[in-house]
Amino acid sequence: MPRAKTLALLALAFAPGGTAFAAAATAAEGVEKKAHSLFQIGPLPVTNSMVTSWVVALVLIAIIRIAVGRPKLRPSGGQIIVENLVQGVLDLTAPIVGSRVAKATFPLLIGLFTFILIQNWSGLFPGVGTVMMRDHATGRWEEFVRPGNADLNMTFALAVVAFVAWLYFIIRYAGFRAIFQDLFGNKAERSEVPFLLYLFLYVIFFAVGIIEIISIIFRPISLSFRLFGNVFGGENLMHSMSAISRWGLPIPFYFLEVLIGLVQALVFTLLVSVYIGLICNHGDGHAEAHGSHGEPDGAASAHPPAAPVAKHS
Repeated sequence: MPRAKTLALLALAFAPGGTAFAAAATAAEGVEKKAHSLFQIGPLPVTNSMVTSWVVALVLIAIIRIAVGRPKLRPSGGQIIVENLVQGVLDLTAPIVGSRVAKATFPLLIGLFTFILIQNWSGLFPGVGTVMMRDHATGRWEEFVRPGNADLNMTFALAVVAFVAWLYFIIRYAGFRAIFQDLFGNKAERSEVPFLLYLFLYVIFFAVGIIEIISIIFRPISLSFRLFGNVFGGENLMHSMSAISRWGLPIPFYFLEVLIGLVQALVFTLLVSVYIGLICNHGDGHAEAHGSHGEPDGAASAHPPAAPVAKHS
Protein backbone atom coordinates (compact mmCIF):
# COMPACT_ATOMS: atom_id res chain seq x y z
CA MET A 1 0.00 0.00 0.00
CA PRO A 2 1.40 3.45 -0.86
CA ARG A 3 0.37 4.92 2.49
CA ALA A 4 -0.28 3.39 5.86
CA LYS A 5 -4.01 3.32 6.46
CA THR A 6 -6.16 1.80 9.13
CA LEU A 7 -9.71 0.60 8.72
CA ALA A 8 -11.03 2.35 11.76
CA LEU A 9 -14.77 1.95 11.53
CA LEU A 10 -16.99 -0.87 10.35
CA ALA A 11 -20.09 1.26 10.83
CA LEU A 12 -22.35 0.15 8.02
CA ALA A 13 -25.17 1.51 10.21
CA PHE A 14 -27.43 0.72 7.23
CA ALA A 15 -28.38 4.37 6.81
CA PRO A 16 -28.36 5.00 3.03
CA GLY A 17 -26.27 7.88 1.76
CA GLY A 18 -24.00 8.15 4.79
CA THR A 19 -24.30 8.31 8.55
CA ALA A 20 -23.79 11.36 10.68
CA PHE A 21 -20.30 10.05 11.54
CA ALA A 22 -19.25 9.78 7.92
CA ALA A 23 -20.64 13.20 7.16
CA ALA A 24 -19.08 14.81 10.24
CA ALA A 25 -15.69 13.33 9.33
CA THR A 26 -15.69 14.96 5.89
CA ALA A 27 -18.34 17.69 5.93
CA ALA A 28 -15.89 20.44 6.81
CA GLU A 29 -13.77 19.85 3.70
CA GLY A 30 -16.23 17.87 1.59
CA VAL A 31 -15.56 14.70 -0.34
CA GLU A 32 -12.13 14.71 -1.94
CA LYS A 33 -12.09 14.81 -5.73
CA LYS A 34 -9.34 12.21 -5.94
CA ALA A 35 -10.18 8.57 -5.26
CA HIS A 36 -7.87 6.92 -2.73
CA SER A 37 -5.70 3.92 -3.53
CA LEU A 38 -6.46 0.84 -1.41
CA PHE A 39 -3.79 -1.48 -2.81
CA GLN A 40 -1.81 -2.08 -5.98
CA ILE A 41 -1.76 -4.82 -8.60
CA GLY A 42 1.72 -4.42 -10.02
CA PRO A 43 1.99 -0.78 -11.17
CA LEU A 44 -1.80 -0.35 -11.24
CA PRO A 45 -3.30 1.31 -8.14
CA VAL A 46 -6.73 -0.03 -7.18
CA THR A 47 -8.87 2.76 -5.77
CA ASN A 48 -12.00 2.69 -3.63
CA SER A 49 -14.04 3.83 -6.65
CA MET A 50 -12.72 0.96 -8.77
CA VAL A 51 -13.67 -1.60 -6.14
CA THR A 52 -17.18 -0.17 -5.89
CA SER A 53 -17.54 -0.27 -9.69
CA TRP A 54 -16.43 -3.91 -9.85
CA VAL A 55 -18.77 -4.94 -7.06
CA VAL A 56 -21.72 -3.08 -8.61
CA ALA A 57 -21.05 -4.64 -12.02
CA LEU A 58 -20.85 -8.17 -10.58
CA VAL A 59 -23.99 -7.69 -8.48
CA LEU A 60 -25.86 -6.28 -11.48
CA ILE A 61 -24.91 -9.25 -13.66
CA ALA A 62 -25.86 -11.70 -10.92
CA ILE A 63 -29.25 -10.06 -10.28
CA ILE A 64 -30.18 -10.05 -13.97
CA ARG A 65 -29.10 -13.67 -14.38
CA ILE A 66 -31.12 -14.72 -11.35
CA ALA A 67 -34.14 -12.63 -12.37
CA VAL A 68 -34.26 -13.97 -15.92
CA GLY A 69 -32.88 -17.47 -15.43
CA ARG A 70 -33.84 -19.48 -18.49
CA PRO A 71 -36.24 -17.32 -20.56
CA LYS A 72 -39.73 -18.78 -20.82
CA LEU A 73 -42.70 -18.11 -23.08
CA ARG A 74 -44.70 -17.46 -19.94
CA PRO A 75 -42.27 -15.07 -18.23
CA SER A 76 -41.64 -14.84 -14.53
CA GLY A 77 -41.84 -11.56 -12.63
CA GLY A 78 -38.09 -10.97 -12.91
CA GLN A 79 -38.10 -11.71 -16.62
CA ILE A 80 -40.95 -9.23 -17.13
CA ILE A 81 -38.99 -6.48 -15.36
CA VAL A 82 -35.85 -7.11 -17.43
CA GLU A 83 -37.81 -7.36 -20.69
CA ASN A 84 -39.60 -4.09 -19.96
CA LEU A 85 -36.25 -2.41 -19.30
CA VAL A 86 -34.82 -3.81 -22.53
CA GLN A 87 -37.86 -2.86 -24.61
CA GLY A 88 -38.10 0.56 -23.01
CA VAL A 89 -34.51 1.49 -23.82
CA LEU A 90 -34.87 0.12 -27.35
CA ASP A 91 -38.07 2.10 -27.97
CA LEU A 92 -36.42 5.23 -26.59
CA THR A 93 -33.20 5.08 -28.61
CA ALA A 94 -34.35 3.50 -31.91
CA PRO A 95 -35.98 6.67 -33.32
CA ILE A 96 -32.85 8.65 -32.41
CA VAL A 97 -30.11 6.42 -33.84
CA GLY A 98 -32.24 5.22 -36.75
CA SER A 99 -33.89 1.89 -37.42
CA ARG A 100 -30.93 0.74 -39.52
CA VAL A 101 -28.51 0.72 -36.56
CA ALA A 102 -30.94 0.44 -33.62
CA LYS A 103 -30.26 -3.23 -32.88
CA ALA A 104 -26.51 -2.90 -33.45
CA THR A 105 -26.17 0.00 -31.02
CA PHE A 106 -28.62 -1.39 -28.46
CA PRO A 107 -26.10 -3.44 -26.39
CA LEU A 108 -23.91 -0.35 -25.97
CA LEU A 109 -26.77 1.97 -25.05
CA ILE A 110 -28.54 -0.30 -22.58
CA GLY A 111 -25.17 -1.19 -21.04
CA LEU A 112 -24.33 2.49 -20.56
CA PHE A 113 -27.76 3.33 -19.16
CA THR A 114 -27.95 0.44 -16.70
CA PHE A 115 -24.34 0.67 -15.49
CA ILE A 116 -24.40 4.46 -15.07
CA LEU A 117 -27.78 4.37 -13.32
CA ILE A 118 -26.69 1.82 -10.70
CA GLN A 119 -23.33 3.55 -10.27
CA ASN A 120 -25.10 6.86 -9.68
CA TRP A 121 -27.34 5.25 -7.10
CA SER A 122 -24.51 3.30 -5.46
CA GLY A 123 -23.71 6.30 -3.26
CA LEU A 124 -27.13 5.83 -1.64
CA PHE A 125 -26.61 2.15 -0.80
CA PRO A 126 -26.00 1.15 2.83
CA GLY A 127 -22.28 1.09 3.57
CA VAL A 128 -21.16 3.37 0.75
CA GLY A 129 -19.69 6.46 2.39
CA THR A 130 -20.12 5.05 5.90
CA VAL A 131 -17.08 2.78 6.13
CA MET A 132 -14.15 5.09 6.85
CA MET A 133 -10.40 4.65 7.20
CA ARG A 134 -7.78 6.91 8.72
CA ASP A 135 -4.68 8.01 6.84
CA HIS A 136 -1.78 8.01 9.29
CA ALA A 137 0.21 10.45 7.13
CA THR A 138 -2.42 13.18 7.11
CA GLY A 139 -4.67 12.12 9.99
CA ARG A 140 -7.68 12.55 7.68
CA TRP A 141 -10.63 10.20 7.56
CA GLU A 142 -11.25 8.81 4.07
CA GLU A 143 -14.06 6.82 2.49
CA PHE A 144 -13.27 3.14 2.24
CA VAL A 145 -16.13 2.67 -0.23
CA ARG A 146 -16.74 5.46 -2.77
CA PRO A 147 -19.27 5.64 -5.64
CA GLY A 148 -17.68 4.84 -8.99
CA ASN A 149 -19.04 7.89 -10.84
CA ALA A 150 -17.78 10.22 -8.11
CA ASP A 151 -14.36 9.58 -9.65
CA LEU A 152 -13.50 11.50 -12.83
CA ASN A 153 -11.42 8.58 -14.08
CA MET A 154 -14.53 6.39 -14.24
CA THR A 155 -16.72 8.92 -16.04
CA PHE A 156 -13.93 9.72 -18.51
CA ALA A 157 -13.46 5.99 -19.21
CA LEU A 158 -17.20 5.68 -19.92
CA ALA A 159 -16.99 8.67 -22.28
CA VAL A 160 -13.98 7.20 -24.11
CA VAL A 161 -15.78 3.87 -24.56
CA ALA A 162 -18.82 5.70 -25.93
CA PHE A 163 -16.62 7.77 -28.27
CA VAL A 164 -14.79 4.73 -29.67
CA ALA A 165 -18.12 2.92 -30.17
CA TRP A 166 -19.53 6.02 -31.90
CA LEU A 167 -16.56 6.05 -34.26
CA TYR A 168 -17.05 2.37 -35.07
CA PHE A 169 -20.78 2.71 -35.76
CA ILE A 170 -20.52 5.72 -38.05
CA ILE A 171 -17.73 4.12 -40.08
CA ARG A 172 -19.49 0.75 -40.20
CA TYR A 173 -22.99 1.94 -41.04
CA ALA A 174 -22.47 5.34 -42.70
CA GLY A 175 -19.04 5.15 -44.32
CA PHE A 176 -16.32 7.73 -44.86
CA ARG A 177 -18.15 9.41 -47.75
CA ALA A 178 -21.27 10.04 -45.66
CA ILE A 179 -19.15 11.27 -42.74
CA PHE A 180 -17.29 13.73 -44.99
CA GLN A 181 -20.55 14.92 -46.53
CA ASP A 182 -22.11 15.39 -43.10
CA LEU A 183 -19.14 17.41 -41.83
CA PHE A 184 -18.02 19.41 -44.85
CA GLY A 185 -20.63 18.88 -47.57
CA ASN A 186 -22.70 21.67 -49.06
CA LYS A 187 -26.17 21.31 -47.57
CA ALA A 188 -27.84 23.79 -49.94
CA GLU A 189 -29.97 22.74 -52.91
CA ARG A 190 -28.21 23.66 -56.15
CA SER A 191 -31.48 24.50 -57.90
CA GLU A 192 -32.59 26.91 -55.17
CA VAL A 193 -29.38 28.94 -54.73
CA PRO A 194 -27.55 31.20 -57.21
CA PHE A 195 -24.37 29.64 -58.58
CA LEU A 196 -21.90 32.08 -56.98
CA LEU A 197 -23.61 31.83 -53.61
CA TYR A 198 -23.61 28.06 -53.94
CA LEU A 199 -19.84 28.08 -54.46
CA PHE A 200 -19.35 30.43 -51.51
CA LEU A 201 -21.37 28.09 -49.31
CA TYR A 202 -18.68 25.42 -49.82
CA VAL A 203 -16.29 27.67 -47.89
CA ILE A 204 -18.87 28.31 -45.16
CA PHE A 205 -19.73 24.64 -44.68
CA PHE A 206 -16.05 23.69 -44.68
CA ALA A 207 -15.41 26.16 -41.85
CA VAL A 208 -18.46 24.82 -40.01
CA GLY A 209 -17.03 21.31 -40.44
CA ILE A 210 -13.79 22.37 -38.76
CA ILE A 211 -15.78 23.73 -35.81
CA GLU A 212 -17.80 20.49 -35.72
CA ILE A 213 -14.61 18.42 -35.53
CA ILE A 214 -13.43 20.52 -32.57
CA SER A 215 -16.78 19.95 -30.84
CA ILE A 216 -16.52 16.20 -31.52
CA ILE A 217 -13.08 16.11 -29.91
CA PHE A 218 -14.50 17.77 -26.79
CA ARG A 219 -17.50 15.42 -26.53
CA PRO A 220 -15.74 12.93 -24.19
CA ILE A 221 -14.73 15.82 -21.95
CA SER A 222 -18.24 17.27 -21.76
CA LEU A 223 -19.81 13.84 -21.18
CA SER A 224 -17.38 12.92 -18.41
CA PHE A 225 -17.42 16.26 -16.59
CA ARG A 226 -21.23 16.54 -16.70
CA LEU A 227 -21.71 13.12 -15.13
CA PHE A 228 -18.85 13.51 -12.64
CA GLY A 229 -19.98 16.98 -11.57
CA ASN A 230 -23.53 15.90 -10.79
CA VAL A 231 -22.56 12.74 -8.89
CA PHE A 232 -19.66 14.35 -7.03
CA GLY A 233 -21.78 17.37 -6.15
CA GLY A 234 -24.53 15.06 -4.89
CA GLU A 235 -22.04 13.21 -2.68
CA ASN A 236 -20.87 16.48 -1.11
CA LEU A 237 -24.47 17.60 -0.64
CA MET A 238 -25.45 14.37 1.10
CA HIS A 239 -22.43 14.52 3.40
CA SER A 240 -23.02 18.16 4.30
CA MET A 241 -26.74 17.73 4.90
CA SER A 242 -26.17 14.55 6.94
CA ALA A 243 -23.83 16.48 9.21
CA ILE A 244 -26.50 19.05 10.12
CA SER A 245 -29.51 16.74 10.02
CA ARG A 246 -30.87 15.67 13.41
CA TRP A 247 -31.59 12.13 12.18
CA GLY A 248 -28.40 11.75 10.12
CA LEU A 249 -30.33 11.14 6.90
CA PRO A 250 -31.71 14.05 4.81
CA ILE A 251 -34.76 12.33 3.29
CA PRO A 252 -35.67 15.06 0.72
CA PHE A 253 -32.11 15.21 -0.58
CA TYR A 254 -31.96 11.42 -0.69
CA PHE A 255 -34.90 11.24 -3.09
CA LEU A 256 -33.49 14.19 -5.03
CA GLU A 257 -30.31 12.17 -5.62
CA VAL A 258 -32.41 9.23 -6.80
CA LEU A 259 -34.00 11.51 -9.40
CA ILE A 260 -30.69 13.09 -10.43
CA GLY A 261 -29.08 9.66 -10.82
CA LEU A 262 -31.85 8.60 -13.20
CA VAL A 263 -31.76 11.84 -15.18
CA GLN A 264 -27.99 11.78 -15.62
CA ALA A 265 -28.05 8.17 -16.82
CA LEU A 266 -30.71 9.13 -19.36
CA VAL A 267 -28.81 12.25 -20.45
CA PHE A 268 -25.57 10.33 -21.02
CA THR A 269 -27.32 7.55 -22.97
CA LEU A 270 -29.46 9.90 -25.06
CA LEU A 271 -26.50 12.13 -25.93
CA VAL A 272 -24.55 9.12 -27.19
CA SER A 273 -27.65 8.11 -29.17
CA VAL A 274 -27.90 11.59 -30.68
CA TYR A 275 -24.22 11.58 -31.66
CA ILE A 276 -24.71 8.28 -33.50
CA GLY A 277 -28.00 9.32 -35.07
CA LEU A 278 -26.64 12.63 -36.38
CA ILE A 279 -24.67 10.68 -38.99
CA CYS A 280 -26.23 7.21 -39.12
CA ASN A 281 -29.88 8.31 -39.15
CA HIS A 282 -29.73 10.04 -42.53
CA GLY A 283 -31.92 8.53 -45.20
CA ASP A 284 -34.28 6.50 -42.99
CA GLY A 285 -37.25 8.52 -44.18
CA HIS A 286 -36.21 8.07 -47.81
CA ALA A 287 -35.83 4.32 -47.30
CA GLU A 288 -39.22 4.02 -45.63
CA ALA A 289 -40.82 5.92 -48.49
CA HIS A 290 -39.53 3.21 -50.82
CA GLY A 291 -40.81 0.42 -48.60
CA SER A 292 -37.51 -0.83 -47.14
CA HIS A 293 -38.30 0.57 -43.65
CA GLY A 294 -34.71 1.52 -42.98
CA GLU A 295 -33.30 -1.99 -43.51
CA PRO A 296 -29.62 -2.34 -44.44
CA ASP A 297 -28.68 -2.55 -48.07
CA GLY A 298 -29.67 -5.88 -49.44
CA ALA A 299 -32.06 -6.65 -46.59
CA ALA A 300 -35.12 -5.82 -48.67
CA SER A 301 -34.09 -8.30 -51.33
CA ALA A 302 -33.95 -11.03 -48.69
CA HIS A 303 -37.74 -11.04 -48.59
CA PRO A 304 -39.06 -12.23 -51.97
CA PRO A 305 -42.42 -10.90 -53.10
CA ALA A 306 -45.43 -13.04 -52.36
CA ALA A 307 -46.58 -15.32 -55.13
CA PRO A 308 -49.60 -13.99 -57.04
CA VAL A 309 -52.93 -15.50 -56.07
CA ALA A 310 -54.55 -17.43 -58.89
CA LYS A 311 -57.96 -16.17 -59.96
CA HIS A 312 -60.78 -18.70 -60.20
CA SER A 313 -63.38 -18.27 -62.85
